Amino acid sequence: MSDLIEKLREELIENSDEQLQKNSQYFFKEYVRCYGMKSANLFQIEKQYFKIIKDRSKAGIFDLCDELWQSGVMEEAFIACNWSWYVRKKYEPDDLKLFEEWIDLYVNNWASCDAMGNHTVGAFLEMYPEYITELKRWTQSTNRWMRRASAVSLIVPARHGKFLKDIFEIADLLLLDKEDMVQKGYGWMLKVASKSHQKEVFEYVMSKKAIMPRTALRYAIEKMPAELKIKAMEK
Repeated sequence: MSDLIEKLREELIENSDEQLQKNSQYFFKEYVRCYGMKSANLFQIEKQYFKIIKDRSKAGIFDLCDELWQSGVMEEAFIACNWSWYVRKKYEPDDLKLFEEWIDLYVNNWASCDAMGNHTVGAFLEMYPEYITELKRWTQSTNRWMRRASAVSLIVPARHGKFLKDIFEIADLLLLDKEDMVQKGYGWMLKVASKSHQKEVFEYVMSKKAIMPRTALRYAIEKMPAELKIKAMEK
């Protein structure tokens, strides 16, 4: 273990809260290892440490991220997501292979999945949109977090009105997924896309509502006007 990561972990433990640790479990179906920290406190610490390493090579920073991911602790996963996002201007096409590996090997809850997708992978795709085809491959993974990541990685681009055709293709590929975390993931993707493309997303939902799981449907229409919600929910 590197000295910097050792010192970082010591500081995280010093700032942990046992009650927050217990309360965190309420948000997850699976057991999640965490220190129990307020987000503001966590991000203040990780930014201080990033100042120390910011001049290192991208590969060197990614090595530290990998070390953090291996711990299995949620706060360390968040730090890894942030540090890998901070160097986004240095991303290269081959980096997606490493990001996929992190998701497949280390992500074990919706929070770290979303942090990795929204930040790191989302930024990568805005730089290299031709690699969005890789997300479609992720939809066929046996790993539910990889499948969720295929959708949530488009959340930030969707906020910018991008990739609507690909969003619908990924929703099609995930449409009948049995996992509620995946259903919520692609429903969220559609919801965000509806802010820029309400008509198109509503038409998509109406065309699929007979078979779309209600969980995904409710997420997709959450921000739509009441009259559209009523139409979408009618049987």
